[in-house]
Amino acid sequence: MLDRDQLETFATVAEEQSFDRAASRLNITRGAVSQRIKALEESLSTVLLVREKPVAPTPAGEVLLRHVKAIRMLEGAALQELTPTPKPHAPVPLAIAVNADSLATWIPRVLWQLLLERRVALEVVTDDQDHTSARLARGEVVGCISTDAQAAAGFLAERLGAMEYRCYASPAFAQQFFPVGLTAAAVLVAPAVLFNRKDALHDEFLRHHFGFTVDRYAKHYLPAPLALLEGIATGVGYGLIPTQQAGPLALEGRLVDLAPREPVQVDLYWHHWEVEPPISREITELIVREARRYLLGSDATGPPDTEPA
Repeated sequence: MLDRDQLETFATVAEEQSFDRAASRLNITRGAVSQRIKALEESLSTVLLVREKPVAPTPAGEVLLRHVKAIRMLEGAALQELTPTPKPHAPVPLAIAVNADSLATWIPRVLWQLLLERRVALEVVTDDQDHTSARLARGEVVGCISTDAQAAAGFLAERLGAMEYRCYASPAFAQQFFPVGLTAAAVLVAPAVLFNRKDALHDEFLRHHFGFTVDRYAKHYLPAPLALLEGIATGVGYGLIPTQQAGPLALEGRLVDLAPREPVQVDLYWHHWEVEPPISREITELIVREARRYLLGSDATGPPDTEPA
């Protein structure tokens, strides 16, 4: 049987990405942390941590970290059932990773339902798809929203539905830069508004629209969905916005669709552990069920291999 103190020490080092910070959090010396990690690695005959800055788990360490996270969730759920009167520590801590556009549109409805129905201490991490998948592999989160239909070994991917984007601008901006429509010449001059430098959706939209790659165009980066929406509505640029988010402003006439026949649909998937603790499985079932109420069906018409912010 694995030593619980060693497991918790290992998990703390992985979470803090530092031996020193782990020692401070556990109220023990750095030497004690090192001794526990060394003993655990010797008992398993494998290296669990890469001793670099920041400290990171090895592939074997990632597997063990998920095991520790599962133990914590199981214990938290058991305490809730066994303790008649809830205590301050009773909520089960867990984390999920989502893309920013889901957090700005449909996912909060799911989260409110989860928090009202279950005693959990929830952490929502927003990140790019590649990073959310890495967080899941390291055991930092119990699930993540991704555009990747294929799950890594030890995980499952369930389709949630498609998020629809449309290319919007303010009426004044459209009149100034696109008086005859979305032309290649106009795109080279008109500033686009993107989420961040990882955001490939706009490039894919332009390639799908024109049939060739457009790479040298002016760009603003606003890494917050609400700021991006307001920026486009104010007239600082044009860009792709989830239809759910832009709908009210479009109805008010503050936004116009520059390519009404070319909506972009991005398939989203929920990646989660293949073997889940009960509370984690409940979250998966809730997210999958509720997402299918808010997201579009399986017919995607947009460009392939695109990623939301």
